Amino acid sequence: MHLAYPAVLSALLFCTGLYGVLARRNAILVLMSVELMLNAVNLNLVAFDVWLSRAARDTLHSGQALTLFTIAVAAAEIGIGLAIVLAVYRNRGTSDIDRLRDTAEGPDAAPGAEKAEATA
Repeated sequence: MHLAYPAVLSALLFCTGLYGVLARRNAILVLMSVELMLNAVNLNLVAFDVWLSRAARDTLHSGQALTLFTIAVAAAEIGIGLAIVLAVYRNRGTSDIDRLRDTAEGPDAAPGAEKAEATA
């Protein structure tokens, strides 16, 4: 197997995930796009590990170990991310990222504070 095939597939997955992070407004879809990007990294790690183990007769398989670490980090990220999104949805009633820009709690974060300052 050539190294170019998984590298091209990984680049396509990463670009799809990057587009999803930049273009989507829903927090759940942004988390899914981040997962696509992490899976693209995992595919690259495994592909380069296989390629290096054939070329240099390396038996350490550090790419596969890093992939397992990345999967564990991704699982933790999804767990914490979904918990945060659910908490924000319960408090604010929406998971739209554009509407959640002012997350500060205080007198300046009131909905009419910007309009009151503009008229004063």
